[in-house]
Amino acid sequence: MVAHGQFCAVARTQDLLGGRWTLLVVRELLCGARRFNDVRRGIPRISRTVLSERLQALVEAGVARRLEGHSGPEYELTAAGRDLVGIIAALGTWGQRWLPRPADREVIDLDPLLLDMQRRVRPAAAPAEPFVVRIALKDLPVRFLLMKDGDVAACGHNPGFPEMLEVSGPLGALAGWWRGDLSFAEARRRGLALSGPRSMTGAFPRWFDRYLFADVAPAAS
Repeated sequence: MVAHGQFCAVARTQDLLGGRWTLLVVRELLCGARRFNDVRRGIPRISRTVLSERLQALVEAGVARRLEGHSGPEYELTAAGRDLVGIIAALGTWGQRWLPRPADREVIDLDPLLLDMQRRVRPAAAPAEPFVVRIALKDLPVRFLLMKDGDVAACGHNPGFPEMLEVSGPLGALAGWWRGDLSFAEARRRGLALSGPRSMTGAFPRWFDRYLFADVAPAAS
């Protein structure tokens, strides 16, 4: 941790949280991740070594605690860590409002997007019978969303359920809809396609609460 040598609370907080990945680790813990690999699913580009260092720094600072779970170490935020929710929310709101949002020209990883969709499913809106949504986006490995018991699991393979719906097209169109840059109709005009029973293709966007900051409008240009 690099210290700025200042008395100021802004600088001291920056010393702890300003390193690359640190706030994303906090974000994942706020979203309910507890195990090392759960955190890494949401930040797939972080190395195992760096993630271990960031978690240890948060534990030493009293922001998180390390517990011995049934299947190995687990992490949870302390009161100090949970109090960071306002900082994370402010960063998300600011980014949605002020940063350009050209999803079709950004480098975006699919798996964290699907993980966020998994976290924000509407159990009462999804069909009761278990089935799989095949995610076959252009130039990307196929992924699957298992819809079962009002819940969603993002998978790298079909665990053996009927593939009732396929989502295809460019990642930028799916990401743009999820982030709130585009309506679902606009995403479809940009190439996002759904194949399957009409009742499912029409209902698909209602199965989810979109990204937490999707309703934050961009600042007027």
